[in-house]
Amino acid sequence: MGPFEYVVERINGDYAELRRTDGDGEIVTVAMALLPPETDEGIRLRFENFSYEVL
Repeated sequence: MGPFEYVVERINGDYAELRRTDGDGEIVTVAMALLPPETDEGIRLRFENFSYEVL
């Protein structure tokens, strides 16, 4: 599945809102526990094979 690229738009407690950069700009909400520890607002992420990595 993927790869898809996202930008972290907002962190709201235990969740982050990610905006997809390669398409319609879809916003998805993801639990922070699933994201890399260095995740912060404005960071670019790649989702592939059911895991996220910082670009």
